[in-house]
Amino acid sequence: MKLIVGLGNPGREYEATRHNLGFRVVDALADRARIAFTSTKFSAESGQGTLAGHKVLLLKPQTYMNLSGQSVGPAAHFFKIAPGDLIVVHDELDLALGRLQLRQGGGTGGHNGLKSIVQCLGSGDFVRLRVGIGKPQGPDHRERVTGHVLSKFSAGEVAQIDEVVETAARAIEACLEQGLSRAMTAFNRR
Repeated sequence: MKLIVGLGNPGREYEATRHNLGFRVVDALADRARIAFTSTKFSAESGQGTLAGHKVLLLKPQTYMNLSGQSVGPAAHFFKIAPGDLIVVHDELDLALGRLQLRQGGGTGGHNGLKSIVQCLGSGDFVRLRVGIGKPQGPDHRERVTGHVLSKFSAGEVAQIDEVVETAARAIEACLEQGLSRAMTAFNRR
């Protein structure tokens, strides 16, 4: 079984924010595979089914971003899912808006959701699909990061992001069908 996790924050106030792109991608995968989120075990919304010929568990932690590992760790342990069979989808400040990057392992890049998962699993050797949200601009950009990730997309960005969510879902399907290397070649374009 593959575990596919979308990172985000629960609640209506966060629903359309940049930080919830992981949730949106997993929702798109659920729609494509007709998987319903029927369980609330592991402090998450989850559903099981088949995607791209693989049995999958789709998971949306409801712990808030910074504690995502408290959901992912127990789910992975219960289903005996090794880090190599885990795909985590998350927003990424260091990528331009809409850019995608698949990769295996690596650091957390300061992303608190990833830090929590690595801490709870004891490993960072899982696949990440980074979805670019861009950085805030200006001289005080570091102080504005929290407001940026928790902001909603502008009217001009919404259509682009809807397309990116669908492309990200296709990237995960390609990863499952063709392997990470081929999916990276196809989707990690600038």
